[in-house]
Amino acid sequence: MTSVYDFEARQIDGTEVPLSRYKGKVLLIVNTASKCGFTPQFEGLEALHKKYAGQGLAVLGFPSNQFANQDPGTNEEIGAFCVQNYGVSFPMMEKIEVNGSGATPLYKWLTKEAPGLLGSTAIKWNFTKFLVGKDGRVLKRYAPVDTPASMARDIEAALAA
Repeated sequence: MTSVYDFEARQIDGTEVPLSRYKGKVLLIVNTASKCGFTPQFEGLEALHKKYAGQGLAVLGFPSNQFANQDPGTNEEIGAFCVQNYGVSFPMMEKIEVNGSGATPLYKWLTKEAPGLLGSTAIKWNFTKFLVGKDGRVLKRYAPVDTPASMARDIEAALAA
């Protein structure tokens, strides 16, 4: 696998989505959780989606329950929570594992392409973010503490490339 477009994901409603559907767009891929201290970042992610979607940004949320059981709900419950509490209109995918033997091939690839601190490939917590350029290659990895607003300059540069 050489680019994000080689992978598939499943939307929160179960529909298979080839990521090649997003060819030529800039992607912001985020592992999310509904009961985390960083959960309010949904608001900032939605703001980025609204501001830049027309210019070619696609935000993709991937719920994960691997960190302190902070997203225990069903896909249906998670989807409803995101819409009701944060007005999320960007695509939310099915709940996945981002670490370990059960990690999805997409996340295994993302973490290999953009390792974290000290070369670690593990996702350390919810709301780790990956910015992917129009060519399908990972441009940058962001820590959970990095707010969506702090990524605007990088997003703008990726959209302009």
